Amino acid sequence: MDANSLKAFLTIVDQGSFSEAAETLHLTQPAVSKRLAALEHQLGTKLIERGHREIRLTETGTRLLPHARQILDDIHNAKAALSSNDGTITGELNIIASHHIGLHHLPKWLRRFAREYPEVSVNLQFMESDAAYSQMVKRNAELAFVTLSDSMERQFAVHQQWPDPMMFVTGTDHDLTAQKATTLKDLAKYPALLPDTTTATYRAVSRLFLEANLPLKQQIPTNYLETIKMMTSVGLGWSVLPLSMMDSSLHQLMTEFSVSRVLGAIGLSGRQLSLAASAMLDIVRDEEVNC
Repeated sequence: MDANSLKAFLTIVDQGSFSEAAETLHLTQPAVSKRLAALEHQLGTKLIERGHREIRLTETGTRLLPHARQILDDIHNAKAALSSNDGTITGELNIIASHHIGLHHLPKWLRRFAREYPEVSVNLQFMESDAAYSQMVKRNAELAFVTLSDSMERQFAVHQQWPDPMMFVTGTDHDLTAQKATTLKDLAKYPALLPDTTTATYRAVSRLFLEANLPLKQQIPTNYLETIKMMTSVGLGWSVLPLSMMDSSLHQLMTEFSVSRVLGAIGLSGRQLSLAASAMLDIVRDEEVNC
């Protein structure tokens, strides 16, 4: 099977339309349709049904999907194995970073990477961790720097990980700042400013309150930690934020309980990393894991 036709098939599925697939592949829409038609002709069966507003995989297309990804992964791995081993690192590196990592960790990595590997062009995407996992499945990046999930699927490989200490905080004028020690019962009296219920941070905090049989008053959920920090600093409620975000606008609450999360770099199992990606991971290891 022709690799370009398989790539067109996968891009149509991942983008959800022929027009967006054409834009992604830098082709005309007729060219994308022609590649799919050639693949369908070769296989003797229809792979995608075109509706008025959406596309739908046929049963055969659904069965082909994982094999198509595997074939393109094998081609990727073959190219990686044949790449230059003279120490020169060039080309492109596509990575994804969560907003928090992008603000508080990525700058120092990129500064060093640009200095040590000037021939590499880094393409960045910023998004929430949950969205990053789905983009990795579509092979839209080689590495993603995210909050690691406690329910991560086996198709993901964790290349590096490091703890991200968290703390319970309020604004400096909040009622809770007058207490030497804060209990869950104390927190339950006030609104909580936390990320969405799908996040690891929310699940960890929610578990504490469930086990204590106490209500958790979630207010204005948002996954942007900088926004949560602002709302906390002006007294709208208490929150749980990374130690790296602590400054004079926040007050750390003294508690007997804690919440933690782990940040990390993920790739896809069975998909070999490029020399550029490996070089980036070496920098991350030096800056975060071995610091």
